[in-house]
Amino acid sequence: MTVRRLSKRCLSLALVGLIGCGGISLARAEGPALRADMIQALQSMQSQLEAGDDAAVATRAADSASRLEGGNAADRWARALFLQLAASANAHQGNKSLAADQLAEARRIDDIPDARRLSWLRQEARLRLSGGQTRQGADLLTQWVERSGGDDASRWLLVQARASLEEWSAAANSLDRLRASGTEGWSQSQRQLASTVYQQAGRFDDALTLLGDDASSPDVWRRAAGLAQQAGDDGRAAAIWESGWRRGVLTSDEDLLQLARLHIAGGTPARAAEHLGNWLDSGRLDSSSANLRLIAQAWTAARDHENALSAWQTLADKTGRTEDWQQLAELAYGWGEWQTTRDALSRLREAGGEISGRDWLLQGFASLQLGDREAARNAFQQARAAGVEQAQQWLDSLGSA
Repeated sequence: MTVRRLSKRCLSLALVGLIGCGGISLARAEGPALRADMIQALQSMQSQLEAGDDAAVATRAADSASRLEGGNAADRWARALFLQLAASANAHQGNKSLAADQLAEARRIDDIPDARRLSWLRQEARLRLSGGQTRQGADLLTQWVERSGGDDASRWLLVQARASLEEWSAAANSLDRLRASGTEGWSQSQRQLASTVYQQAGRFDDALTLLGDDASSPDVWRRAAGLAQQAGDDGRAAAIWESGWRRGVLTSDEDLLQLARLHIAGGTPARAAEHLGNWLDSGRLDSSSANLRLIAQAWTAARDHENALSAWQTLADKTGRTEDWQQLAELAYGWGEWQTTRDALSRLREAGGEISGRDWLLQGFASLQLGDREAARNAFQQARAAGVEQAQQWLDSLGSA
C-alpha cells in the first residue's frame, strides 16, 4: 500500500472510531498498564485494519474482547480497546449498527478513562445517525454536546437530526448555541435549514433575521410564508408576506392577490379587503371579475355588512351571473337587509336564473318585513306551488286576501 493510500486509510478509519493510526501508545498511557501480549495483539490488529483487512479484524477483535469478560482492570481496559477495534472494522464495512453496539458496550465497561468514554459516545452517536437510528443517535449526540461543550459540526448534525424527527424546539435550542458565535460563516443551505427550524418552532422573527442578503429575493419570502402555512399558521404567513410586500420585494399582481388570500385565511380579512380596495381604486389591480369576487369574499369574511353587500352588488352587476345574485340575496337575508334581499332576487329572475321554492319563501319574508303584504302573499303562493310546506303557514298568518 502506498504512503498516499495509507494516509487516506488512516483518515477514513479515524473518522469511524479507530484507536488511531499510531495510537496504541496513547491508549497505553490513558488506562491501566497492559500485558505485553495484549499490546502485541492490539498492534497486530491495528496493522491489519490499516491494511484493509476489516473482516478479519472484526472477528478477531470481537473474539478477544469476549475472552476478557470479567477480568481485572487491565483486562477491562484491553477489552474496551478490542471492542473499539471491532467497531472500527465493522463501521468500515458498513455494519454501522453493530459498530455502534460495540462502542456502547465499550462505554459501559468499568474504569474506562472519561476522555475515552466521551470520545466513544460521540462516535456511537454519529454511527447511529448515519445508520438510520436517528432518535437514538440524536439523544446520544445531545449527551455528548452537553458533556463536552460540543463543536459547530456536531451541533449542525444535531440540528439536522432533530429537524428530521420534527423536534423543532430541540433543534432551535441547538441553533441558538450556534448563533451565539455569529452567523457570518453560515452557508446558504445552513441558513435555509435554520430558517425552516425557527419557523417550525414558531420563532418567525428569528427565521426572518436569517434572510440576510436574501431579503431581496422574492422566492425567500414566498418560501418563508409557505413554511408558515405548512405549520398551520396562516396568520403568520400573512404577516411574513406583508413584510415582503412592504419591503418592495413581493410586488407582482399575483403577489398582491396572494397577500389578500393569506389575510383572509389568516383571520384578518378586513386587512385583505382594505388592501384590495386601495389597489383597485388606484388601478394597481384591474377590476376583473376574479378580483371583484375576492374583495367581496374578504368583506364577507370580515362580516362588514355594508361593504360586503356593496361588493357583491358590484360584482353581480358586472358579471350578470345568477350565482352572484343568489349569493347577494342569501347574504342580505342572513343579515336582515330586506330591501337588498328582495332586489337581488328580482335581479336573479331578470338574469334568467332558476327560482326555487326557497327563493320565493325568502322574498315573501323580506316583503313582509318591509310591510308589503301583497307582495309577500304572492311570493308565499309561489313557494307553496313549488312544494314548500312552510309557505302555507305564512299564508295562513296573512289571512284571506
